[in-house]
Amino acid sequence: MPDLSDGALVRLEFPGWGTAERIDDLGDSGVGLNPIDSAPAHRLGLWKATAICGNDITSSTLYVAALCTLQAGALAPVALALVATVLYLFRSVYAEVGSALPLNGGAYNVLLNTTTKAKASVAACLTVLSYIATAVLSSNEAAHYAHNLFPGLDVMAATVALLAVFAILNLLGISESASVALAIFVIHMVTLSILVVTCGWAILQNPARLADNVAAPLPGGWTRALFFGFSAAMLGISGFESSANFIEEQQPGVFPLTLRNMWSAVAFFNPVISLIALGMVSLSDVSAHQTDLLAHMGWLSAGEWLRQLVSLDATLVLAGAVLTSYVGVNGLVRRMSLDQCLPQFLLAENRWRKTNHWIILLFFALCCSILSLSAGKIETLAGVYTLSFLGVMILFAVGNILLKMKRERLRRDTRASWPVVIAALVAVVAGLLGTLMLNPAYVRVFGIYFAASVSIVTVMLLRIEILKASLILTRGVIRTVSGASESAHRAILERITRIHASQVVYFTRGDDLPALNRAALYVLQNELTNNMKVVHCFEQDGEISPKLADNLRVIDQIYPKLKIDLVLVKGKFGPQLIEKLSRRLRVPKNYMFISTPGDQFPHNIAELGGVRLIL
Repeated sequence: MPDLSDGALVRLEFPGWGTAERIDDLGDSGVGLNPIDSAPAHRLGLWKATAICGNDITSSTLYVAALCTLQAGALAPVALALVATVLYLFRSVYAEVGSALPLNGGAYNVLLNTTTKAKASVAACLTVLSYIATAVLSSNEAAHYAHNLFPGLDVMAATVALLAVFAILNLLGISESASVALAIFVIHMVTLSILVVTCGWAILQNPARLADNVAAPLPGGWTRALFFGFSAAMLGISGFESSANFIEEQQPGVFPLTLRNMWSAVAFFNPVISLIALGMVSLSDVSAHQTDLLAHMGWLSAGEWLRQLVSLDATLVLAGAVLTSYVGVNGLVRRMSLDQCLPQFLLAENRWRKTNHWIILLFFALCCSILSLSAGKIETLAGVYTLSFLGVMILFAVGNILLKMKRERLRRDTRASWPVVIAALVAVVAGLLGTLMLNPAYVRVFGIYFAASVSIVTVMLLRIEILKASLILTRGVIRTVSGASESAHRAILERITRIHASQVVYFTRGDDLPALNRAALYVLQNELTNNMKVVHCFEQDGEISPKLADNLRVIDQIYPKLKIDLVLVKGKFGPQLIEKLSRRLRVPKNYMFISTPGDQFPHNIAELGGVRLIL
C-alpha cells in the first residue's frame, strides 16, 4: 500500500537541511547535460535576418493603406507617417533591450529578467497568439491572392498547403528558411518600387484625382480622422517585434540593423503608397478594392501585367509572413520550455537537422485546427491579431522601463531616453484604445483565445498544487477502492518528487544577507523546485567570506521548504566556468541565476548561455 498518511505530504514539503561542498577542480566535468540548454549558434547575417522579420512587417503595405484611408481619408499618409515616427521611437526601445539581454523571447525575455515568471508568461501568451493569427491570416490571404491568379485554386487547401510547406522548411533548419525569405523580400521590394514609379508617373500626367481626394471632406472631421486613421495605421508595424524573438540566431551586431531596415522600409513605402493611392483611386472606390488595392493601382497605372505582378508579389510576401511566424514562435516556445513554462517534450530535437520538430508540428496543427474551426471565415482572428501585437509592443515598452529601474547597472550598447520610452508607450496605448473603440467586439474574441493560451501556462506553473490536490483526492479513493487508485497515488507522489528534485543555482559575490534572502524568495515564488545551490566562485582562499556559510544556514532555517546548499568553486566566474559547472551539477544554464552585473563586467549577458538576472 502507498503511504496514505499526512506525513507523505509533509515529507514532500520539507526537503531537508542544506549541505556544503568545495570544488577545487572542475576539469571537463565528464558527461554533460543534454544539449537542449545550449544557445543556438549565431548563423544569420544582416539581410537574411532582415528578410525573416521584414516580410512580416512590409506585408502590411498590401492592406494598411486601404484600412487607413477608410478612416482618415486624405489624412491617411499623415497618419502612416505618424506611425512611422512611433516606430522610430521603438527602434531605440528594442535596441536597448536587445543589447542588454540578447536572448530569444522578446517581451517575455525582458520581463522574465525584470519581474516574475508569471508576468513574463502573459507577454509570451500574447506573442504566441499574435504568431498564430499572423500565420493563419497571412496564409489565407496569400491563398486568396493566388486564387486571383489561378481561379480554379481551392483556397482552403492552398492555405493548409502553404502552412505545411513552411513547416517543412523550418524542419529543415533556419538557414534554409532564411534563404527563401530573402528571395521573397527582394522580389517584394522590387515590386513595390516598380509600383511607386509607375503610379507616380501616372499621377504626374494627371493630378486631378489627387486634387479631388485631398479636397474631399474628412470622415468625422480632422481630429477623428487623424485619431482613428492612426489607430488603423498601427497595423502597418505588426511584425516589428519578430526580430527580438530569434535574436540568438543572428550574428553579433545584426539585431539593431534589422530594426533600422524594417523601419526604413515601412517609413518610406507605407506613407508613399498611401499618397499615390489618393492619386490613383477615388475615395469612394477604396472600400470596393480594400483587399486588392495595390493590384488595382497597378492595373490603373500600367495595365494587366503589373496587376499580375503585384498579385504574385502579394502571394509570396504574405507567405513570407507565415515563415516569420514559424521562426518567431520556435524561438519563443523553446525558451519557455527551457524555463518550464511549457512541457519539456517540446525541446526534443530530430537527429538529422537538430530542429525542434514538436514545436513546429504542433504549431502547424494548431493553425490548421483554427482554420478548420473557422471554416475559412477568419475575420475574427484579425481582432486577436491586432490586440495581441499591440499588447506585445506595450509590454515591451514596460519591460524597457523595468530594465532601467531594476537593471540600471547592466551593460548595454544603446540606451533609449525616458521621454522616448514614455512617448512610445503612450502612442501605442492610444492606438490600442482607438482600435477598441472602432471594433469593441474584438475584446470578446480576444478574451476567448487569450484565456485558452494562459490556461496552459497556468497549469504548468501550478502543476505542483494540482498534483497535490490530486494526491489528496486519490488518498480518499484508495481507502475505498484499491488497485488502479493505488497506482495513481504512487505515480502522483513520484511525479511531485521529480519536479521538486530539480535544482537551481544562484551565484553570489559575497555574504550579503538581504541579497541571499531575496534570492531565496525569488526561487520560492517563481520556481517549482525546493533545491537551491548557492555558488561562490573564488581564486584565492582568502576571498571566501567566513560569514557566508552562517548566513546561508540562517536562510535555510527561515525557509524550511527550500533546501539551500553551499558550493564553493575555485575558479574565475565566466562563461567557461558556468559551462563546466552546469555539466558538473547537471543544472541547465537558464536555471542559473545572478545579480545584475555592473558596467565593468567583462562579459555580455548572452555569453553566459541564458543565465537569468533575478536581483
